[in-house]
Amino acid sequence: MPRLKVKLVKSPIGYPKDQKAALKALGLTRLQKERVLEDTPAVRGNVEKVRHLLQVEVLE
Repeated sequence: MPRLKVKLVKSPIGYPKDQKAALKALGLTRLQKERVLEDTPAVRGNVEKVRHLLQVEVLE
């Protein structure tokens, strides 16, 4: 199953609470933190919601 490597590259300060909640659901709580996550519809939805704050790489 493909996986996504996501990295928080921009601060969520000043953005709506729902976007901060999406970052928390992804496990991204600090700048420059990286996570490798399974590529599921729920994860994709959260990534799309905050894609302007993230750097995303697809791993095989």
